[in-house]
Amino acid sequence: MNEEAISVFDMFKIGVGPSSSHTLGPWRASLLFMKSLSEKELMNQVSAIEILLYGSLAKTGIGHGTDIAIQLGLSGEDPVVFDVESIDAKISDIKAMKRILLSGTHEIEFNPSEDIEFLYSESLPYHPNALTFLVKLTSGDTIAQTYYSIGGGFVVKEGEDISHGHINYSLPFSINNAEELLHWCRKTGLSISEIVLENETTWRTEKETKDGVLNIWNVMKACIFKGCNTKGYLPGGLNVNRRAFEMNKKLINGKEYHDYDSWLMNIKSGGNDFKYILDCVSCFALAVNEENASFGRVVTAPTNGAAGVIPAVLQYYIAFCDGDSPDKIINFLLTASEVGSIFKKGATISAAMGGCQAEIGVSSAMAAAALTECMGGTQRQALMAAEIAMEHHLGMTCDPIGGLVQIPCIERNTMGAIKAITASQLALQSAPDYAKVSLDGVIKTMWDTALDMNSKYKETSDGGLAVNIPLSLSEC
Repeated sequence: MNEEAISVFDMFKIGVGPSSSHTLGPWRASLLFMKSLSEKELMNQVSAIEILLYGSLAKTGIGHGTDIAIQLGLSGEDPVVFDVESIDAKISDIKAMKRILLSGTHEIEFNPSEDIEFLYSESLPYHPNALTFLVKLTSGDTIAQTYYSIGGGFVVKEGEDISHGHINYSLPFSINNAEELLHWCRKTGLSISEIVLENETTWRTEKETKDGVLNIWNVMKACIFKGCNTKGYLPGGLNVNRRAFEMNKKLINGKEYHDYDSWLMNIKSGGNDFKYILDCVSCFALAVNEENASFGRVVTAPTNGAAGVIPAVLQYYIAFCDGDSPDKIINFLLTASEVGSIFKKGATISAAMGGCQAEIGVSSAMAAAALTECMGGTQRQALMAAEIAMEHHLGMTCDPIGGLVQIPCIERNTMGAIKAITASQLALQSAPDYAKVSLDGVIKTMWDTALDMNSKYKETSDGGLAVNIPLSLSEC
């Protein structure tokens, strides 16, 4: 039958920090709008363009670099391959010249401070992350198009079906919730990762999927390594000092490594002391999200704000649990992606809709299930691990200080990673019949909690730590 479906490459998208919903989403929306103008052969008729930002995109857009992302998208730059070291120069040129080259082909006057408008007190009804493009044509006609950035880099155009990823695909295994996933596992005897791999054949060959998943890991591990070897302060004005660099330096006894493989060997040689492993996992997570906060290359997992959890747990599995093989890495990420897609279908992965439980909580559940399967757990134990991880993130608010994905976001990734490992251990040491709460039950509870949560705790910086920690203190 035809159905809505989400691919592993929808859950894991290569992009640029600091936010999948506030940076990557608006960037992709800008690209989509430029593409639509080109397809209608209207690009060369554009005389002016204005962008309106609503709700959460307006309130925390500056801190998340939403305006920067839009300018890069309008310029036709691809977030997957664009040189992140060139962002400042590109944006400075547009600001200085007050002109922009749309899709790299058509130049118009454009003043970012005037033509990108932050409507702090306005919100559109469907989703708090909304942006509207207003275009004037040389003919005098105008075009208005609204897009929603619904979390995890997913973008939909107003008027289109906006519930999930792909539609009108017939998958070998139709899965909309955890019970359906478990049904197929029982019926076929396949693991979760094997079920996912079969479904991915809808879009590409098995080899293409495996190669693509390994490329996702290559970006993740490069992000960990770079974050561990970069010192200094994060941009944005909070003067947050990078911690992964100093932690990593202690973990590897002050040695310097210029490649990931040599660094990994040193990490592995550090032993299995509990404190050492705990510090390693925290360091891995910090490294990723410090890179994310610095407009670095990251992978949504399932979002940018929660991008450090899954890489940290996977790096833990590789370094300390004999997980250093391509097939094991692929299985880990396939399993994680399926759990993430179930959360997206049954609730949300957008902090602007559900608070931080929708980002750190979901990423922790994804990592817990993946680690459990890879450590030899049954399908039911893997889903139990996901439930345990999410259950202990329920109600977590999203309250970034200064609208920046830094405090408390970066540290929360370390907590999410540790909780994922703990949840996996609990599940592996428990009979699945022990579970009193199902994964579907906790997903419904998460969504109910999201609906009840005050909007000031949903990525607006209007409540929580964002208003109780004076910026003068956070700058210390």
